[in-house]
Amino acid sequence: MKRPTSVSVIAWILIVMSGISLVTSTFTLNNPIARETATEIMAKSLIPIPLQFVMLYAGLLITVVSGIAMLKRQNWARLLYVFWGAMGFMISVLTSPMKPMMIPGIIFFLVVAFFLFRPKANEYFSTRDTLDDAKSV
Repeated sequence: MKRPTSVSVIAWILIVMSGISLVTSTFTLNNPIARETATEIMAKSLIPIPLQFVMLYAGLLITVVSGIAMLKRQNWARLLYVFWGAMGFMISVLTSPMKPMMIPGIIFFLVVAFFLFRPKANEYFSTRDTLDDAKSV
């Protein structure tokens, strides 16, 4: 089955955005002025700063892996992305001092989730399971 365009676009956006975020986050950590500003903002959260950095890099890794696996028709990838995104949203709502800044990310996440679970995407991801079951018989 041909991959739906929406899945391709989403997967590549996730891969590219995570790659850019990885580079910019790393440069921020290596720039004393930017690091100080970021640390001041992060200090307002209830979550310790080192844990915030772990969550940032874990999230970037999960997003890249999910995007690549979605291109390979792995159903677990979209489930992992949505689970991680939902958990991140809940943690942010509970701990972020800057809740209005979350709105664009929430909208993006909801749009992505909508397209990842449309009928064509569901069919695309479920046919691999059917093919794998047929091969094992």
